[in-house]
Amino acid sequence: MEYRVISADDHIDLRWLPPDLWSARLPAHLRERGPRVVDTDSGPHWQCDGVMWGQWAPYGSGQNQWALERVPGIGSEGELRPTTPTSRLEDMDRDGVDASVMYGPTDPLKIADPELRKYSYEAYNDWLMELCAHKPERLIGVAQLSMEDPLGARDELERLAKKGVRHFNILAARATPPVFEAEWEPFWDAAEEIGLPIGFHLAVETRRAGREPAAEPRNPVVSRASRFAQGHPGFQLIEPITGLIFAGVLDRHPKLKLVMAESGLAWIPNMIQAMDRFLNRIRLGHESLPEGVKLPERLPSEYFPDQIWMTFQDDFYGIKMLNILPEDKVMWASDYPHPASTWPDSQSIIERLMDGIPPATQRKVLVDNARALYGLS
Repeated sequence: MEYRVISADDHIDLRWLPPDLWSARLPAHLRERGPRVVDTDSGPHWQCDGVMWGQWAPYGSGQNQWALERVPGIGSEGELRPTTPTSRLEDMDRDGVDASVMYGPTDPLKIADPELRKYSYEAYNDWLMELCAHKPERLIGVAQLSMEDPLGARDELERLAKKGVRHFNILAARATPPVFEAEWEPFWDAAEEIGLPIGFHLAVETRRAGREPAAEPRNPVVSRASRFAQGHPGFQLIEPITGLIFAGVLDRHPKLKLVMAESGLAWIPNMIQAMDRFLNRIRLGHESLPEGVKLPERLPSEYFPDQIWMTFQDDFYGIKMLNILPEDKVMWASDYPHPASTWPDSQSIIERLMDGIPPATQRKVLVDNARALYGLS
């Protein structure tokens, strides 16, 4: 098909998943412990092996309005619109989006038991493939990989690559051990050999440095606005990306393809500049390191044009930085159906963002970069 706009970061969340997704697919001896929907005082929630995961189905979400709530008559409580293929495609058409790259739950799946975790990831990914089969040229499912089991993630990567999955995701900000440690080396070996991109999407929960909270402003607007402006959520990807560069993973695997999903753009040049400056300070003898520490073979800025893609939504300042970012690695996204989504107004937002951007660059950002990365004909 002819693509005009590809959204490189959309979502399938816990609240929209079919309630029998896991019970219909897990081995019989795991079904009672596996993820299922239970009634609570605050409505239906997902529960797995005694651990509560999150809400199921309701639209309302406190201070943040889900995208589907913005259009009267679209969606109702209990309707699983984002995971119903015909409805999701209707929503894409309403927004002028031809293909959607769909990341799974960004709430970490809390599964302590290795066997249950393995089969739960497999069940989700198999269901996802069935969903995408309704319109594979438009629905691009991102398989979820374990953030706690590097060898299990490798095995699932290899299993699904044989079945035609185009993209994989690890919640790298939550990975234990971190994705740049030695335990992940077999995974990166396989990812490079297979040649499919690995995404690092933002996680709902991340490690945070402990500090005493400041006194809450009396004006609630000030409080909310300051929280909104204090550090882009994409900052949680700094450690994984810096680690892969400075631990030599990208040197050992020069054909790896990484995606910083929902990272935004405007803050990334500063991160790249800071990494370059740090490495140059070491080379000049202005920073001391323990003996035996191996440094990256190139400046950090040199890895981005070759191996690291990034997505953005409504990032006016970021798109103006394409003169210092590798434009072949930047991809627009709508973030449907999240509260931060540009849906259903993506076309007007794209028009505003792209004002003054050369047509050839617009085409790359809106279509060609994602189409090439995910092998869309």
